[in-house]
Amino acid sequence: MDRYLTYSSFLKEQFGGKVYKICLNGGFTCPNRDGSLSTLGCLFCSEGGSGDFGEDPSLSVSDQIIAGKKQTSDKYHGNRYIAYFQAFTNTYGPVEKLNRLYREALASDEVVGLAIATRPDCLPHEVLELLRDLNQIKPVFIELGLQTCHDETARRMNRGYETKVFTDAASRCGALGLRVTAHVILGLPGEDTAMMYETISYLNSLPVKGIKLSMLHILKNSPLAQIYEKEPFHVFTLEEYVDLVISCIERLRPDMVIERITGDGPKRLLIAPSWSGNKRLVLNTIHQEMRRRDSWQGKELSTSVGVPRF
Repeated sequence: MDRYLTYSSFLKEQFGGKVYKICLNGGFTCPNRDGSLSTLGCLFCSEGGSGDFGEDPSLSVSDQIIAGKKQTSDKYHGNRYIAYFQAFTNTYGPVEKLNRLYREALASDEVVGLAIATRPDCLPHEVLELLRDLNQIKPVFIELGLQTCHDETARRMNRGYETKVFTDAASRCGALGLRVTAHVILGLPGEDTAMMYETISYLNSLPVKGIKLSMLHILKNSPLAQIYEKEPFHVFTLEEYVDLVISCIERLRPDMVIERITGDGPKRLLIAPSWSGNKRLVLNTIHQEMRRRDSWQGKELSTSVGVPRF
């Protein structure tokens, strides 16, 4: 029994088989770092942003794809890939640059789709038009960093935009047929369980098709690490996180693809929680506990309303 809608099952249904993501670095920055909004960045973000696993930005997109294929050749023997622009804010730049980079990625016959991680306040009309047009060539997936629906928490974390901006961006993407995935961090300082459930409920109400759930990481070279070192605050134990993430899954719409249920920040940067570095242990513990509880996605939602699968 599949207890939640996995990303692998979605990809299999979308593409007819296994697909592997190649993480690309387009050399972007972020308005929360370059002074447009702030120079500090989100407090939980390391110096490398979300691109700590990406390829070398000095290489062309085509060469990064070749390098990514070589790196995955020992564990993936297929020939279909999603080009994933992951590092920093990947729609933050002139539309001409975006068009060039995205089309170079899509030009590879082995690339079957495009995934773009960005901020909801970096999706102007002309960029959305480009993404809509590219989506007619190959599927385009948009990943938006939300982390929390609570504006007060977002202000403390220096997120740099109000939640209504996310609401608008997700709605505009949905209207254009662009699939949206939301990033959520569980355990942000100052948030209790009820507040985290409210973030789940908020996403249930939007045309969001996927979610990535992660515990809060304290990473070296992040502003949050400086705060943590001066005044340590509570981070989840493994048991606490397992209990919470399962409860969140039970409150998610059954059609929401769960693309991640644990974080795996770079071990060389990880300060806390140390247990999160053992991804297999975390996943196995979550799955075992779901079976023990007879838990499944949407268990705590009303079953009287039908929801389309994807």
